[in-house]
Amino acid sequence: LELPPGRVLMPLAFGTILGGMTTLIGTPPNLIVSNFRAQSGAGSFGMFDFTPVGLAVAVVGVIFVALAWRLVPARKQQGAGDFETGSYRTEVRVLPDSKAAGMTMVDLELVLDEADALVFGVVRNDSHLTAPQAGRLVLAGDILIIDADVATLGKVLSELGLQLEEAVKPEPEAQEKEQASGDATKEEASAAEKEAAKTKTPPSDDMALMELAVLPMSTILGLSAKDMRLRMRYGLNLLAVSREGTRSKARLGSLTIQAGDLLLMQGSSESLAEFSADSGCVPLAERELKIPNKSKAVMASLIMALSVGAAAFGLLPAAISFALGVLATMALRTVPLRAVYDAIDWPVVVLLGALIPVAGAMESTGTADLIAHFLLNSVAQGHAVIALVLILVVTMFLSDLMNNAATAAVMCPIAIGTASVLGAQVDPFLMAVAIGASCAFLTPIGHQNNTLILGPGGFRFTDYWRLGLPLELLVVVVSVPLLLWVWPL
Repeated sequence: LELPPGRVLMPLAFGTILGGMTTLIGTPPNLIVSNFRAQSGAGSFGMFDFTPVGLAVAVVGVIFVALAWRLVPARKQQGAGDFETGSYRTEVRVLPDSKAAGMTMVDLELVLDEADALVFGVVRNDSHLTAPQAGRLVLAGDILIIDADVATLGKVLSELGLQLEEAVKPEPEAQEKEQASGDATKEEASAAEKEAAKTKTPPSDDMALMELAVLPMSTILGLSAKDMRLRMRYGLNLLAVSREGTRSKARLGSLTIQAGDLLLMQGSSESLAEFSADSGCVPLAERELKIPNKSKAVMASLIMALSVGAAAFGLLPAAISFALGVLATMALRTVPLRAVYDAIDWPVVVLLGALIPVAGAMESTGTADLIAHFLLNSVAQGHAVIALVLILVVTMFLSDLMNNAATAAVMCPIAIGTASVLGAQVDPFLMAVAIGASCAFLTPIGHQNNTLILGPGGFRFTDYWRLGLPLELLVVVVSVPLLLWVWPL
């Protein structure tokens, strides 16, 4: 389509925000609103109590975004000049259950060509075939030498069921050196290195991937992966090498490192940093390489399904259900502990931890009732419908300026107080808070989705209102009648 990235990213971000309004677990404000309802004595909202209004608003909003995407400014992304690494030379092993097993070379080349990857050779039984015949069958256990960029490499591994091959297998190398030397001192040193490698090699779940650029002053120039003894000295694996201008057919383990090469290394963060300092290589921006793990994927899907099912059928409160799900993924090592820790948004946790007691104090001290009285007497003039619209609009405004979950925590006591003063049902007002807190379309700081697209879309702070303002007005127009119909005052 040749569209600027921003014209795809902003509709995508807004669409995901709208979709979150449809269920209890779709967005944090819904959970907070449900918690305040339970504290008021009315019980928690069910999984799909948000669906009648939320789904209608989401459908109308998505249709509007799909039609009005031209309102999004067309700018180049800020990272357009970022460093691109190009393709990697790497080795992958054909597993017994791989789709590539049994293919002819010509069929495999067609599949790789569609993924923008190239195959340069096959290693079978220690024999290196640099130009395999087109009709030769690919067998389980073969090692394919391919060129692909980072994104394509992950795609090829996943689709064909291939496995990244280490550049050097440490044990055979150590044994060869021991047998060749016949020297007791060298044997002891090799054994010591082996033991050190065991202590340096982290669990598979703690492995990190990093790109390193080889500088002209690097100490590893002219060395191969075998010469560097990465596994023995650092507990690292060399997975791939990117080199511009030449396409060597040498195997990865024997490829001589040159200035300008990019190395894709696997190991612990500490070992990667140590190697970078020792070798004089420069670490580049982190790149993600999704290495498929089918067993963990199935386990993660099962845990997710059980957590959602327990919450949806009311077997457990949503907070407990998903907390147990997280604990299960940690206990079964489906997700690395470090990844769980890194995924926690600690500033939001601290913010909510501070604001929820404040919201409770507003309710217990009567501050929420005072604010509700002020809004009703000064603005709504005692009209319940106007008060409902006011709660919705004020929540939207606050959500554009602060975290949406924090906005829900602040506005829920005011909504409950407003319903109490009017003698009306509390549900429509709490639902208005849930919708308003989720609809933060005017700034990049109101919702995480808006923040994520700020840089890649090349946006400025003031760009969001062009599509966001008419969308928020549309949400108000659509949601208020539905709230009054589904949740009567």
